Amino acid sequence: MAARHDPAYDELHASAEFAELRRRYRSFVFPATIAFLAWYLLYVVLSNWGGDFMATKVVGNINVALVFGLLQFVTTFAIAWLYSRYSTDKLDPLARELDERFVELTSRSGHGGKH
Repeated sequence: MAARHDPAYDELHASAEFAELRRRYRSFVFPATIAFLAWYLLYVVLSNWGGDFMATKVVGNINVALVFGLLQFVTTFAIAWLYSRYSTDKLDPLARELDERFVELTSRSGHGGKH
């Protein structure tokens, strides 16, 4: 079965604005993902092969491994918060503009603006 393409979608997909939206999305997501995975893998590597370092006491019974483990949660929430701000400022306005154009194109072509 051949895929059907909506001409309005095809037009938007080929637009410079859509390419810019993808570029903006990727410019945040790819570096953030690489940074987080590197940070996570550092934690795993140090846990496996840096036992003496990870067992170093920081305060009382709290050691470096516990601090690094808790920082994994902090990092996750920080990235989510940063992405939310980035999306609101950089992605959402352009996505709304593309959505408005899609509604306009589909209402002109008789699709009723439904998506």
